[in-house]
Amino acid sequence: MKSLKICLVASAGGHLSQLLSLVPVWEGHQVVCVSTGLMVQEKLQAIGTTYIVGECNRQQPVKTLGVMVKCLKIVWNERPSVVLSTGAAAGFLVCFWGKLFGAKVIWVDSIANAEKLSMSGRMIRPFADVILSQWPDVAAKYPKVEYAGELI
Repeated sequence: MKSLKICLVASAGGHLSQLLSLVPVWEGHQVVCVSTGLMVQEKLQAIGTTYIVGECNRQQPVKTLGVMVKCLKIVWNERPSVVLSTGAAAGFLVCFWGKLFGAKVIWVDSIANAEKLSMSGRMIRPFADVILSQWPDVAAKYPKVEYAGELI
C-alpha cells in the first residue's frame, strides 16, 4: 500500500483524545498534526509535524478569520492526501481547505454529540467523504452519516 500524508486535526481536549485513540489508522503513513492549544504541541510532535492554530468559534469572527488563514496555509504547504478530524472549528476549517485541494475528508463526530451532529459536523457534510457518528441514532438521522462504533 502506498504511504499517504494524513493530516490529523482536533481541538485540544476531548476532541484530541478521541482522535488519538485511532492510532492504528495512520501507522505507516506520514502524519501532520493540527490542534488548537500549545499544551498539546509536544505530545503531537512525537507523531509528526505539528501546527498550533489557536482556538476559535462563531462568537469570535476575527479570531476565526485568523485561524482560517492559518489552516489554509497549512493545507497549501502540506498538501495532505487525507484529512481526519474529530472537530471542532479548526477541524472543520482544515477539512474544508483539504477538500478544496483534493484531499479525502474523514470526519468522526465527538461522542459528546449524542442527539445530533455537532455544528462543525453538519457544516462539513457536503464536503466530507466519510462522516461517522459515535451514536447509531444520530447516524440514522442524517444522510451520508454512518455508525461504526465508539472511540472511547
